[in-house]
Order: sequence, then C-alpha cells, then structure tokens
Amino acid sequence: MFLEPPYLNTTGSGQLVLQTSGQNISMTGGEMLLIGKNQVGTLTKTPFPEANYETIVISLQEDLLRRIALEEKLEADRRYVGPPNILIPSNEFLQGYFQSIVPYARRSGAAMTDEMGILKVKEGIKLLLLALPGLRNFLFDFSQPHKIDLEKFMLSNFHFNVPIEKFAQLTGRSLAGFKRDFQKTFGSPPRQWLQDMRLNAAKQLIEMKHQKPSAIYLELGFESLSHFSYSFKKKFGMAPTELYYDRSPK
Repeated sequence: MFLEPPYLNTTGSGQLVLQTSGQNISMTGGEMLLIGKNQVGTLTKTPFPEANYETIVISLQEDLLRRIALEEKLEADRRYVGPPNILIPSNEFLQGYFQSIVPYARRSGAAMTDEMGILKVKEGIKLLLLALPGLRNFLFDFSQPHKIDLEKFMLSNFHFNVPIEKFAQLTGRSLAGFKRDFQKTFGSPPRQWLQDMRLNAAKQLIEMKHQKPSAIYLELGFESLSHFSYSFKKKFGMAPTELYYDRSPK
C-alpha cells in the first residue's frame, strides 16, 4: 500500500505490524506509532485471541499541518533525515488524548465536526511535540522528495502494489523523468520490469521455500490470484500450482 500523509496510530487491542523495505515495527495495545509520508509498505492487523482488534488512526493531512504551522508559528529548522516511522513513548497525556477520541471512533452517530476534528489534531500535535520536541522537523518538513537512487529503491520495493505514478513521486521524479531514468537503468519499461521481477520472485519462493501461490501473490503486488496464475503460466509455461505440486516432497 502507499502511505501518503503522516499518520498517528494507536492500538487499543491486538497487534499491528508495519513493514517497509527499511523497517519492521510491531506494536500492541496502548502503544503509539507515527507513520511518515510518501512510503510503500504493508500494515498487518491481528486481534488477540477472543478479542476484537481495535485501533485509532489519525491522518495528518499536509494542508492541515501547513495551517497549524502558520497559526502556531511552527516550522522545521532543517530537512528531516531520521527514520520514517517512529514508535512514540507512552505517556498519560497522549493516552488521555486517544481516550477522548474513542467515543467518536466507536459510535457512528457521534462523528466529529470539521472544527472539532481540527482542534483534536492540533491537540495531538502539541502533545507529540511535548513528548518529543524533535518531531517538529518530522511533522513540518514540507519539502518535496529529492531525486534518489532509482535502482536501489526499485529493487527494495518492487513487490508493493502501487501505481507507476507513485513510484515516480517517491523517487523524486516526474512521471516522464521516471520512465526515462528507468529505461536507462533497467533497460525495459517499468510495468514490464515490475511484472518480471514479481514473477521471478514468486518462482523462487515456490521452488526454494515451497510457498503456496495463494499465499504469496498479494505480497508480490498482484491484485488477483487469477491474474497472477495467467501471467506466471505465460512466462514460465506452467501454472504456479503445477510448479508447487511438482516441487512437493514425494
């Protein structure tokens, strides 16, 4: 999935795991996680036995952050270069803050007004800065992504199912520039390269780790099992299930 605005997330019950190419973060009940903008990654939510999964996610939209920065005279003093996702140390003020949101999250008829929503986001940001003042550069760095190493980024993130336009944005390029640089770097168009990489990875997982096709197609960026199976057979001459059973212990 593509993670665009920053998010502040807490779990009331259950486990949440965020996995990106550079971080693997697990959090359980009562913990808080600040998720940075412009990333690709997966979020896995798992309830505890005999309990419902519960989480509260606050989307920190950039236009709202800009408004708060102006109103509160807050700004970054340098470009943020730290980890893109940060576990926030628990404290009674932030716990109380999330508890104040629970009634709105649990009752569909108690939706916040826009004005109330803005006030709650402001409150959350002030409490975050009180707990970790260094988050100022994380929250209020509005600079655009700089042009990064295309080869390194794509080799680490090809398995995420996001549009080509988002890959271009995340590498700091226009769509035309991304396609041009991609052709120079990999010698093929992005869509063809992505499919080949995903299919080759699938073949390796089936052959070497004996993973079922139905268990891997989503994590490799395919939207449906039927599309994955068709593309796999077209490339390798046999369906992924055939390869799986062919490699099964006799």
